[in-house]
Amino acid sequence: MNFEFTPEQEKLRGEVRQFLLKEAPAESLKTRDDVWANVDSFDREFARKVGKKGWIGMTWPKEWGGGGYNYIDRIIVNEEMLLYGAPVMAYWTNDRQMGPAILAHGSEEQKREFLPRMIAGEISMCIGMSEPEAGSDLASVQTRAVEKEDCFIISGQKLWTGGAYFSNYIYLVVRTDPNVPKHRGLSEFIVDLKLPGVTVRPVADFEGHHGFNEVFFDEVRVPKTALVGKKNNGWYQIIGHLDYERAGLERCMSNRRLFLDFQDYCKEEGLFKDPLVRHRVAELEVEFQVARLLCYQVAWVLTEGRVPNIEAALAKAYGEVYMKRVAATITQILGLYGQLMPKSKYVPLMGRVAQNYLFSPSYTLMAGSHEIQRSVLATRGLGLPRG
Repeated sequence: MNFEFTPEQEKLRGEVRQFLLKEAPAESLKTRDDVWANVDSFDREFARKVGKKGWIGMTWPKEWGGGGYNYIDRIIVNEEMLLYGAPVMAYWTNDRQMGPAILAHGSEEQKREFLPRMIAGEISMCIGMSEPEAGSDLASVQTRAVEKEDCFIISGQKLWTGGAYFSNYIYLVVRTDPNVPKHRGLSEFIVDLKLPGVTVRPVADFEGHHGFNEVFFDEVRVPKTALVGKKNNGWYQIIGHLDYERAGLERCMSNRRLFLDFQDYCKEEGLFKDPLVRHRVAELEVEFQVARLLCYQVAWVLTEGRVPNIEAALAKAYGEVYMKRVAATITQILGLYGQLMPKSKYVPLMGRVAQNYLFSPSYTLMAGSHEIQRSVLATRGLGLPRG
């Protein structure tokens, strides 16, 4: 099997690297990880620059402003962005998931309204799925939309909504029919977060950051044009674009820069004199290469025009556990120094080790828990019975 990239793809990779050296703000480098999900990486101006290069919506149809690239091209661009630590949060979700969802299920009006602005890096859209009583069991959501003559009235609460504090819109999953089996009564809406009745409150994580949010809807009136796809067909629309959410390189590269910097630290401090340290670091590097190839496999399946349902679940299930192991291993090797936060004068690697360790439980929860991915692999991949 040939794992080489084409000359055109190698040229694209080099172009992205040159762009980042020129345009990415240097002060953000080596200070934070998880740049696709970190509020410190929300940079609207950088998103506009990426949009001008044609690197948002790369695989979307040209009629809607897409770049005519394939999914391998797109993953190359994203790999360089993550590896460099570029501030990509302002457009990441749009490019990965919300744009494709609108392309698949949105009306012509919605495509005209949102896709050009997404491609230009001008707006951000967060994902409103999880609730206090509905996390991985997404079909149990209770936020409701009641249809009136000229609108829908939405009431309820969303939790763990990444980036809501900075976003313009929320792609919302709500219940529109409480009298049918739970999978059949869901619908999707695009809601302006500035509408009356919408309240966004930050939720601090273990390390004190508020990338997550809770969003409250108090009888929010939204026009009927905000409905995405068909009413009560939301579940069958969701399961499609969740594959996009689970399949990207962020599922194995969120702490890649930390791992590479840790290797440099080990060389400088002589930690590699210990054969056990060398072995554990080498083992993590091998695991990363496997995780990376699983993500590239998803891109290949998409390029072939197939739905990567099983491949996406496998990439996420493997990659998320790998990243938790990176955080735990580095912390164990550094001992008490690995527990120091950034303000300590004795802290190594600017405190990113402790930060990443505290954030790492979210890896196996975002976009569906680890148990959900394993269930997908068991039932859809291996054909095992449900229940």
